[in-house]
Amino acid sequence: MTLKEIAALAGVSPSTVSRVINHPGTKAAGREVENKIWQIIRETGYIPDPSARNLKMHKPQKGAPPKAIGCILARTHTTDPFFSKVTRGLEREALRSGYNVKYIFSYQDIQKPDIQQAIQQTRVEGVALLGRPDSRMRSFLKTNYKKIIYTGLNNIDSEFDQITCNAYLASKTAVSYLAELGHVHIAYLGERKNEIRYRGYWDALSQLALPLNRDHIIDTPLSTEGGYRAAARLLSSGSNITALFCANDLTAIGAMQAARELGRRVPEELSVIGIDDIETCQYTTPMLTTIHIPMEDLGIMTAKILIDRIETGKRIPMRVELPFRLIKRGSCMAPPL
Repeated sequence: MTLKEIAALAGVSPSTVSRVINHPGTKAAGREVENKIWQIIRETGYIPDPSARNLKMHKPQKGAPPKAIGCILARTHTTDPFFSKVTRGLEREALRSGYNVKYIFSYQDIQKPDIQQAIQQTRVEGVALLGRPDSRMRSFLKTNYKKIIYTGLNNIDSEFDQITCNAYLASKTAVSYLAELGHVHIAYLGERKNEIRYRGYWDALSQLALPLNRDHIIDTPLSTEGGYRAAARLLSSGSNITALFCANDLTAIGAMQAARELGRRVPEELSVIGIDDIETCQYTTPMLTTIHIPMEDLGIMTAKILIDRIETGKRIPMRVELPFRLIKRGSCMAPPL
């Protein structure tokens, strides 16, 4: 398989395929086209010749199949914008190292017998787990893979290598920023069970001596619909909140829509902040203030560590934490007097 053949299958030029693979962030193609190109790369097992020639260790023998890794999303769908960005970094770095990402399955996928059979019959050198697993997922991984690396925002109690960004401190940073603006009544929209972002919210309020009101905490799925329903419920209750801390950007975007429909102006009457910094944040009105998580870098580091484990056989568990930063946009301001 060549670059030109991939381009023909995708219906684009070879230069577009090259930019998608080698130059992240350049918007070489629309999301749909980019997804199609990466799907073709996975299905065909394409490995660029220079990458194969420049492998530092264990050069593949002539005629040997390319080395491959797998990717499983533990708690979400493959279309999730956060983990889609992580997987792009993973795929690019794997390709640069002469590896093909053979498949990307969600937790829902691997419940299906045919997918389980495909996983057992498809040889991969290791797997990247995106998002925290439950006990059944851990058992499935240990049964089917020897090399496992976890990537997400919550640290997990596991012997797996872990690539994370400190969502606990990120949450405290978001709440502290709202407090600096003068907000006192700050609500939380997001998941609570085993969720480090919720703990960060609670601890930040406690340390800042701000009111801890359980009526201001809405346990909701991390999705646009979850944010919409949670905000609609909270804002319709006559609550005195002036700011929403949402556990991810999708939740925040849904919350902003609910606020608009209920006549609450953002940010004049209600400030909203999220976590992730997905691309859509720049297209909301107003643009969403959020905590930037280096999603693509998480994927790149995941591939680097996993491939190093495969190539060297190192076994001592490793934890790598990448930095976050506050992105101030238009959805937050001082509370109304």
